[in-house]
Amino acid sequence: MKISIVLGTRPEIIKMAPIIHELKARGMDFEVVHTDQHYDKNMSNIFFEELELPMPDINLQIGSGTQAEQVAGTMLGLEKHFMKTRPDVVLVQGDTNAVLGGAIAAVKMGIKVGHVEAGLRSYDNRMPEEHNRRMTDHISAMLFAPTQRSADILENENVWGQIHVTGNTVIDSIVRYLPKAKTEIPSQLGIDKFILLTAHRAENVDNPQALSDLVSVMEKCPLPVVYPIHPRTRKNLDNFNLMSRVNASDNIHLVDPVGYFEFMALEKECSLVISDSGGIQEEVTAPGIKKPIVIIRDNTERPEAVESGFAKIAGTNPDNVLNFVNEVLASDKDLTGRTPFGDGTAGKQIVGILEGFK
Repeated sequence: MKISIVLGTRPEIIKMAPIIHELKARGMDFEVVHTDQHYDKNMSNIFFEELELPMPDINLQIGSGTQAEQVAGTMLGLEKHFMKTRPDVVLVQGDTNAVLGGAIAAVKMGIKVGHVEAGLRSYDNRMPEEHNRRMTDHISAMLFAPTQRSADILENENVWGQIHVTGNTVIDSIVRYLPKAKTEIPSQLGIDKFILLTAHRAENVDNPQALSDLVSVMEKCPLPVVYPIHPRTRKNLDNFNLMSRVNASDNIHLVDPVGYFEFMALEKECSLVISDSGGIQEEVTAPGIKKPIVIIRDNTERPEAVESGFAKIAGTNPDNVLNFVNEVLASDKDLTGRTPFGDGTAGKQIVGILEGFK
């Protein structure tokens, strides 16, 4: 069996890493195809180096563009590539445009698709990611659900593929790499306790009012805020005339995008996370991190994080977000329980299933 692993963003690299390492350990035939949806070195190549992964066999260099341009570019590039390499299975992970493009290109060529992190639903049809993951699930031959809830969703939607509950590979990665995590950012900034913030979704950073609201949250947070900022968001702060407020606030600390190890260290050392990321909702529950998170969205496709006590959905209203932040910081809730996203063996389980797939 020849397996083609298609990825294109930082989270995909991190979450595919345990599978790649397991494929190598078992001597299985595979290739890594990078669509290069993140084209900044700090957002992409450094993760291959840090995670000790083989560099991609091919880079499609899709880069930025509209939703249609990214999906179509991925499909066109992969069709040409698959005609040469003829893989038996194509693995995609998550809900990006590269995932949907990769799945469609494969299935149209009669190649089996395996979807890692299948069955997640926010039920928010405004989110492009919701469409991507739904369509990918329904054309996949193998669906690797991180939780039983995700598997139940797939069963209720009557998907055609085989459903397997494996846990989430992000827990595997944290267990493997957290001992290497370190950061000097807090000491360089002269702060001790701090809040870690990430925001990248279009509804939060591409709208002037929404981004202004986010700046308000950072200005008024009860602890200093460390924000590893995406280049697009930094540009928007300038374009929306918000950078002067950021620079005037002693509470806001913008830093350039950081590597995976350094980000894990920031998660481990912070008092609280504020984020619109899906993957970070999983990461904060992992052994060795165990931190509360305030979600700056109206919904989540990871309700297990909320039910297990790690996450609070605050929406995007600044007053509501700050109320949740203050409530969580004042709470003495025990977060030492087991993560709801698996036991750190998802990669081994997925590769084992691939070996037996016919």
